[in-house]
Amino acid sequence: MTDRIALAAVAGAHGIGGELRLKLFTDGASSLAHHSSVSIGGRDYRLLSCKDSGKTAIARLEGVNDRSAAEGLRGSLVEVERTALPPLEEGEYYHADLIGLPCTDLAGAPLGTVVAVENFGAGDLLEIEGPDGKRALVPFRPGIAELAEGRISVDPEFLA
Repeated sequence: MTDRIALAAVAGAHGIGGELRLKLFTDGASSLAHHSSVSIGGRDYRLLSCKDSGKTAIARLEGVNDRSAAEGLRGSLVEVERTALPPLEEGEYYHADLIGLPCTDLAGAPLGTVVAVENFGAGDLLEIEGPDGKRALVPFRPGIAELAEGRISVDPEFLA
């Protein structure tokens, strides 16, 4: 488990006043907006505002006052302390907790490791790297890839 959880990534500047366009990893800007501080690139910032803007969110941070400063944060993760997040319900997880988990086939034979979690709108996809370095995206769905006992059990038919 990590101490910080990424809730968004900085996609770029919005306007000339230092606002940031964010790619959210949450259900909406409100998930981020209730935090008073965030960490970006290892530096803590006071979050002044965060609002939905179509497919992205727009945020304002204390000390980021112009377009150049905002562009300088492009590509950085927007993280919060894990302790600031609500407790997880049964069956819920943070993507950060899946990365690094071992993957096995249904019989328990090793297949690789989760190296990333993606979501393009249709559900979570696990990027699994095998011992040979090949990577495959596998839907994180019951019967295909499931979390159990600190590992991901994967139907090998879905590994290409």
